[in-house]
Amino acid sequence: IINKQMRIGGFVEKNSFNKVTSSSFNFKITDDINSIYVIYNGILPDLFREGQGVICEGKLDKEGVFFASKILAKHDENYMPPEVSEALEKSN
Repeated sequence: IINKQMRIGGFVEKNSFNKVTSSSFNFKITDDINSIYVIYNGILPDLFREGQGVICEGKLDKEGVFFASKILAKHDENYMPPEVSEALEKSN
């Protein structure tokens, strides 16, 4: 799955968001078990914030860094992408 276009979802991990430039950001997303480092260049959605549910489209590199080409944010703090919900149910 390295360098293959995919979607990942989770919550923006608390205290992980960094604004590098006005249009370059990095942060981690988590499913409360695992987290992945995300790098994004572009305009973030208005609803993007730490603790919020997000879906990132992009590619994973061989070091495990996800380079996002698109970020989707949900307004409901209880939102959970289906993939994350299923993973959490399986782990309980």
